[in-house]
Amino acid sequence: MEKNGKKQIPLRISEQLYNELERWAEDEFRSVNGQIEYLLTECVKYRKKGKKGLTDGGGGDKI
Repeated sequence: MEKNGKKQIPLRISEQLYNELERWAEDEFRSVNGQIEYLLTECVKYRKKGKKGLTDGGGGDKI
């Protein structure tokens, strides 16, 4: 574990997904790494609230 309490992990994602995350991060004034961490944190919070999935259950778009 790092001194700042954060763990480094390797992550392999497609170039297309990376580019989307990069644009999204720029819109929200974050680094790509910061954006990924933010999104994962939000997903964990959502799951802890008792929601089991990130879709509407009807096969719709993911949120």
